[in-house]
Amino acid sequence: MNENDIKRINELYHKSQNEGLTQEEKVEQAKLRSAYIASVRANLRGQLNNISILNEDGTVTELSSKDKSNKN
Repeated sequence: MNENDIKRINELYHKSQNEGLTQEEKVEQAKLRSAYIASVRANLRGQLNNISILNEDGTVTELSSKDKSNKN
């Protein structure tokens, strides 16, 4: 997701509020929004995978490895 995509999402939103969108623009808007949401989720997962938990006994547990052990 780049700055031009975000700018286009905003343009389509404002156009939809003022005059409405064509069917093609609605499809484009839906695709861009889906890509944006996927990008935000990927960024959040990346941040969460870099979190370490300091336990009371002084040991450090990586959140990503703890999450993987809970899936099994």
